[in-house]
Amino acid sequence: MAYVFEHTVRSTELDSLGHVNNAKYLEYMEWARFEWISLAGFTWEELSRRQILPVVVNLNLNYRKELRLMERIKIVSTAGQIGKKSFVLHQEIYKENGELAADADFTMVMMDAKERRAIAVPEDLAAELVKHQQE
Repeated sequence: MAYVFEHTVRSTELDSLGHVNNAKYLEYMEWARFEWISLAGFTWEELSRRQILPVVVNLNLNYRKELRLMERIKIVSTAGQIGKKSFVLHQEIYKENGELAADADFTMVMMDAKERRAIAVPEDLAAELVKHQQE
């Protein structure tokens, strides 16, 4: 089952061409990922308490359609491959008419915040990812 985050494009997110700046697509996806893991119990406070961090180590992003002012969009997030120390998140941004505007794969590594080294994906996080794995 996918996690869905909704957003309305604001004027401050546009570039000089009158559409959403390319960097904002990444920001939208980050907002969706953070909301997803926060609602699953992995809040910033909980991550800090455990001294763990999910870190982006690779990104492949395809821009497919422009996004415009006041357009209602959906960011759909699913989990891909889950490894011992890393996992892949797949995200898609859809325009309000249902067209795919962008899609991306993020490879994330779990990191010990104090030691700054890769660690095993916590079992409870892996279980959350499995619930949202691509079919």
